[in-house]
Amino acid sequence: MRVGAAASAGGLFGCLGTLCFLLAFGTDYWLLASDNCGPHTWQLKSTLTTENATNGTQVEEMVTSAPSYLTLHHEGFFWRCVFQAEPTVHAVLATLFTNQPESKVCIHGYLFPLPVALGQVPHPSYDATAVFRGFWTLLIILGVVSALTGGFLLLCGVPFFSHKLYRVGGVFLIVAACLFLCVVVLYVLWAELVDVKRYVLQERGEACPDAQVSVLYGWSFMVAAAGVPLELLSGMLFMLVGYVLRARK
Repeated sequence: MRVGAAASAGGLFGCLGTLCFLLAFGTDYWLLASDNCGPHTWQLKSTLTTENATNGTQVEEMVTSAPSYLTLHHEGFFWRCVFQAEPTVHAVLATLFTNQPESKVCIHGYLFPLPVALGQVPHPSYDATAVFRGFWTLLIILGVVSALTGGFLLLCGVPFFSHKLYRVGGVFLIVAACLFLCVVVLYVLWAELVDVKRYVLQERGEACPDAQVSVLYGWSFMVAAAGVPLELLSGMLFMLVGYVLRARK
């Protein structure tokens, strides 16, 4: 077996997998959602209709209109952002870096859905999601730390061809892949089992009981899912290299 080729392939896969994990951790596009429940009901100018009633008074009609825009949400580990967009713009296209709006309201995402920001404490809309968010936050942090630790050990093991560092580094990469797999699965369970519409609308849902909410998996989620097999393959290759080096000694 060519140890150098296997180590190079493992290093390439490991770098790509770790980069995917860092992008998924550092970007805020796990959840993409849009709704038609605007923050306000826009009030148009009064339309005056003068009628000559029997008593000679004037009758005024006030015309109100719902907002003609959508509220778009995107959320990750660090931030939870909301902004307005045209209804014709797709949520994925609207959240790309090149299409960022001039005005956007963002709050710290890692505080959600814990009952610390809005309304009464504890708010009933947080109860079903707090457990998911707590485990998700813990697992994604452990996954990033494991990937970086494994990469550091492997960098230390390359100059000396230390079979112990190769094996331990490979184990850390496999652990990171398993942790991010749990992160992805937990997120899918949250998106499919929890009332995400209620989570997205929060207090605004009381004013818009019939609001239409569209929920999508964001590209941060896709990047994390793509990094799992890369990191797993890298860890297995480095463990194999470690065993081969040990057998040669």
